[in-house]
Amino acid sequence: MENAIAPLRHGNGPLAAASTRSLAEAPRSLSGKEKAAIIVRLLVADGVSIPLTNMTDAMQAELTEQIALMRRINGTTLRRVCEEFLAELEGAGLSFPGGIERALKIMDGHISNGAVNRLRRMAGQNPDADPWERIAGLNGDVLAKVLDEESIEVGAVMLSKLPVSKAADLLGRLSGERARRVAYAVSLTGAVQPDTVDRIGQSLASQLDAQPPRAFDVDPIERVGAILNFSPANTREEVLKGLEEEDALFADEVRKAIFTFANIPTRIDARDVPKFIRGVSQATLVTALAYAKGTSQASADFILANMSQRMAATLREEMAGLGKVRDKVGEEAMSAIVSAIREREAAGEIFMIAIDE
Repeated sequence: MENAIAPLRHGNGPLAAASTRSLAEAPRSLSGKEKAAIIVRLLVADGVSIPLTNMTDAMQAELTEQIALMRRINGTTLRRVCEEFLAELEGAGLSFPGGIERALKIMDGHISNGAVNRLRRMAGQNPDADPWERIAGLNGDVLAKVLDEESIEVGAVMLSKLPVSKAADLLGRLSGERARRVAYAVSLTGAVQPDTVDRIGQSLASQLDAQPPRAFDVDPIERVGAILNFSPANTREEVLKGLEEEDALFADEVRKAIFTFANIPTRIDARDVPKFIRGVSQATLVTALAYAKGTSQASADFILANMSQRMAATLREEMAGLGKVRDKVGEEAMSAIVSAIREREAAGEIFMIAIDE
């Protein structure tokens, strides 16, 4: 905004030209709409980009109509309008975004999911609220599900109303054939009437608001997998065996979601071993490798084989002198290595190898 009003504060642009004219002309009395039209016209003439698209379509149309009705403004009136605008602007201590979705972005992480859902439901019930602003604020997973389930025509309208970056992400999630059909349908949206677009937006927003809020952000498979990741090996196997008896399909999905020390050779690229061991203290690494046995022995051998020979030799010497490692201490050391791998994966430094279906 500071860049936008600079031409008004300094002797640049149309205002400077106006000051060279006679100031003897009496200032005109103007309405608020006329003053707004003057400021916008002045800034646009000076090449300033104004984010008018943040306003509603009705407000944009009203402003443009007012500009169309305006005629010559004398220099005295122009100067007075600019001075009044600057005085009002400099008296404002803080600006707010406008719109519930922009407000929610500011409050992200500071209010509960329940409060977020309540505010969005209330916004959806407001007949003057823009449903597309609500829809654009949803995450990609929710919108991708809508795009996949709705008709091609509705999908085309939705992509046309969303920001280009989000629309491109959603299009990339569709299968090739459906993506082509939706993309072609976008080319046919030019003749769609504004009230039709509004009705589609209201319908989609109502449909999304009708969905019950989720108590958990992570699905059950991932939650159970995360819990078992850090459970003792005996507990983990007993739970998985019991899950297989109750629901073999669920148990299979949980096994795929689990990543433990024993999974390292099959899920981690050999070149990534040096990346995650940097995040583990040498004492912890020695403890985990010395404790490894049975199904975990292959992981210890894999780690030692994919580091420098000098470091591997040093670790083997320390492992030999460590003696017997208690179960609790060994499990904690293995969990520390698993955590280091998860952290590197979350940071995008390493990528886990997917389990074959």
